[in-house]
Amino acid sequence: SQSIPPATDSLLYPEEVHLRNLRQLTFGGDNAEAYWSFDSRQVSFQSNNKAWGLQCDQIFYLNVDASANDLKKKAPLISTGEGRTTCAFFMPDNKHILYASTHQGGKDCPKDPERKPGGKYLWPIYDTYDIYVADLNGKIVKQLTSEPGYDAEATLSPKKDKIVFTSTRNGDLDLYTMDLNGKHVKQVTHDLGYDGGAFFSPDGRKLVFRASRPRTDAEKQEYMDYLKQGLVAPTAMEIYTCNVDGSDLKQITRLGKANWAPFYHPSGKKIIFSSNHKGSRGFEFNLFMVNDDGSGIEQITYDKVFDSFPMFSPDGKRIIFSSNRHNGGTRDTNLFVAEWVD
Repeated sequence: SQSIPPATDSLLYPEEVHLRNLRQLTFGGDNAEAYWSFDSRQVSFQSNNKAWGLQCDQIFYLNVDASANDLKKKAPLISTGEGRTTCAFFMPDNKHILYASTHQGGKDCPKDPERKPGGKYLWPIYDTYDIYVADLNGKIVKQLTSEPGYDAEATLSPKKDKIVFTSTRNGDLDLYTMDLNGKHVKQVTHDLGYDGGAFFSPDGRKLVFRASRPRTDAEKQEYMDYLKQGLVAPTAMEIYTCNVDGSDLKQITRLGKANWAPFYHPSGKKIIFSSNHKGSRGFEFNLFMVNDDGSGIEQITYDKVFDSFPMFSPDGKRIIFSSNRHNGGTRDTNLFVAEWVD
């Protein structure tokens, strides 16, 4: 049953009927990739908030139901504060967090790729990224990857038995799974292109992820040339699913532009994701939901700039995402949490 949220829900756009009691959790900088703990009470996230003395992304966590005063304070730091980090995820005990970091490759933030006027938007794929597990005080208790090349974008199965991550260990950006201790690494995807941002289905049997698939010889050459420089152009991506072993690979969206940050709806039958396919400008991302057979696309959010990184809480009651809404005309991207209305 859908109902228009009350007018007091000032952070919502009127069309956002699936969201209720939207609450802002961060205030300044870029805050992204917020992922729930298994008890649906906390989230890990990355931030480069300059007010916190940060030069580039580091990993933090917060209590989603913290008071407004507590949320205005600096969140507890999990990562080392050195290098650059990405993609954190709670371990099943809710007391440890895994994340990827470049800190062993140097204390400074690795350099961002140069934006050439009129050139493609590029993401850096730093080969010094490895995946670590730390306690909530930031003490690293285990290093899960040590292969040369990029290892990052790790998330856990709801079954608490497996990790999926993206690696360049074979010369391409493919998905792999491993046990929680880093053992039994298995390659999942094999096609040329960037496979990343994977999440497990609620029953732990499937993966949903974003992928670029260069088709022509020129596209393949460009992709490999960028990859050799530690870069990827994420401007053409679609949503795919497969079984955890890589079988039954399916392309879910055929929308063009950039479709990414997918996550399964609690039913396991739908997928929420971020896309700019409706935008007139490149940087106009909203959340959409689609059936797992690619049918029935529905727009969920309506910001004019950026909504992405949606994740449903394990109990299915809430959704967290990053948005540029309500940022006073700055470029700040903040975390927002809402009750979910089916």
